[in-house]
Amino acid sequence: MFSLGSWFPALPGLAWGWALLDALLQGLVGACAVSVLCSLLKVYLYIQCVNNPERQAEKEAIAAQRPLLELLHVLVLTGVLALVGSRVAALVVLEFSLRAVSTILSLGKGAHSSQLYLLCQYSLGCGVSCGLSFLLEGAPHRSWNLVLAAGLAGLLALHARRLARHVCTLYELHSRARYCGVCILLLAAGHGIPRLLRNALALTFAVADLAAVELINRDFLSTGEAVRFWTPLTICYTLLVVYMQEESRQSTGRGLVFRTVVVRMGGLFILLLTVGRWTDILHVFLSLLGELWCLLRSGVLLESCWRQ
Repeated sequence: MFSLGSWFPALPGLAWGWALLDALLQGLVGACAVSVLCSLLKVYLYIQCVNNPERQAEKEAIAAQRPLLELLHVLVLTGVLALVGSRVAALVVLEFSLRAVSTILSLGKGAHSSQLYLLCQYSLGCGVSCGLSFLLEGAPHRSWNLVLAAGLAGLLALHARRLARHVCTLYELHSRARYCGVCILLLAAGHGIPRLLRNALALTFAVADLAAVELINRDFLSTGEAVRFWTPLTICYTLLVVYMQEESRQSTGRGLVFRTVVVRMGGLFILLLTVGRWTDILHVFLSLLGELWCLLRSGVLLESCWRQ
């Protein structure tokens, strides 16, 4: 019943090493959450393409198996989430939550929901990392808890990836022959995957938002400092949401998505130049790379969402 670090002498270098290990484990859990999200969306979009003869090209593109790239995606995202500080990760979570609420209220239910799930990939990773950082803060067995969380998240991501591979390979045959329990279940209830993801993401971001607010507020010594930070942040995020809503009405496609990422991170960069620290600036650049990496990796799924 000891933490990992208690097995070794209390040296400054070892303390830094265990902090890095904890950050990597948190990043791994966040990356696995993103992997599960993409795998389930891949299953849903593939089933939709199978049921539509006009979307055979999309089906073949979604079914293309690239296991090495999927592993690389998880590893790169783990590294980015581990390096991004909790302060910037919390700001990314709050910004996406505001943007998601605005999008849902303005567009309602419809085909845009699947696209919103793909756009939240990096924010989901940051949200899981923030939630773990907040919930396990001060825990006596923090490292062991993170090891357990990473193991469970890895198993879940592995099974979700196997499900996506099974569906993309055998769903058409099994759904016609009606002898595979998994494919029969997806045939009957596959349309409920977006609802499942919506509920899971709503719960995840609710916890992440509370954790993000607490992680940001703990850096302030007085209410005045908090007000000087939150006031420009609220104004900046409100202007960003209004701008992105106007852009989405005027144009669609991959160019809009990448412009939106650059504008969001640019606004966050300018804000932190005035009220942040120099490490926050570096973390904003890392977040920009993380957002772009997630969008590039899910380009085929985004194209399928736009065609819907």
